[in-house]
Amino acid sequence: MPGVDRDGAAALRIGDVARAAGVGAGTIYRGFGSKRDLLLELVGERQRALQDAVISGPPPLGPGAPAGERLVAFLLALSDLVGDHRELLLAADESSPLARFGQATHAGWHQHTAILLRQLHPRADALVLADLVLAAFTAGLHVHLLDDRGLDPDTLRAEIERYARLLSGGSR
Repeated sequence: MPGVDRDGAAALRIGDVARAAGVGAGTIYRGFGSKRDLLLELVGERQRALQDAVISGPPPLGPGAPAGERLVAFLLALSDLVGDHRELLLAADESSPLARFGQATHAGWHQHTAILLRQLHPRADALVLADLVLAAFTAGLHVHLLDDRGLDPDTLRAEIERYARLLSGGSR
């Protein structure tokens, strides 16, 4: 896609996408609604695959594993997705940082996280705790840790696993 590979997702222009596709900019806007929605669609297939794995995939990500194991598997998979697509997600967030909370994808992940946390911590406010947990999986934080601080992706993954295990009541 023009602009994404060369200059990063933030430099993407709808007019460039339209020219590359041989259509007018209005066609792109009618198809996606906004630059943000276009950027999110570029990550959409991977998000849908994660959602499918959570709903009907094999354990521990899918049903059938204890809540703690599912939480660890989910947070690792979510971190991988965000880390791999952090530029696209960051550019999508720039135009509307609060919009993610209204997305169906985020709502599904929030619900899944809250259900697992409710099983693990029955006295906690699972909805608030889910918001706090998911805040660690923003593109901005991944850009900061991986790109600005130069953290090795394997080190980040190991620390996310430690974080998830602490949330699940385990240690490591």
